[in-house]
Amino acid sequence: MRTRVTRSFSFEAAHQLPWHPGKCKRLHGHHYRFEVTVEGPLDERGVVVDFDDLKRVVHAEVVDRYDHQFLNDFLDNPTAELLAADAWKRIEAAGMHVVALRLWETPDSSVELLAE
Repeated sequence: MRTRVTRSFSFEAAHQLPWHPGKCKRLHGHHYRFEVTVEGPLDERGVVVDFDDLKRVVHAEVVDRYDHQFLNDFLDNPTAELLAADAWKRIEAAGMHVVALRLWETPDSSVELLAE
């Protein structure tokens, strides 16, 4: 049996995609929403990870870094795909065993990353 834990987060940020042929070429903002899923064995308390511990790591590594920021200051090409990959790397480097991450750039457009 595998056990996965998922928690949702959000932040506000702006970006622009100079290569884009449409309106995304101009400076604009999004309400980003994302879910982080971690997996692992149950510990002696019966949890994979405490939800508060996951929140603390994700806020420190992603939300606090990007909330109300200009994403181009952090990433050369801040697409949803590359932003999600960056978030994954940061959360995993902080000790969480990430197996899935879904990032919504708009209410109806998202990217999903899955562990191989």
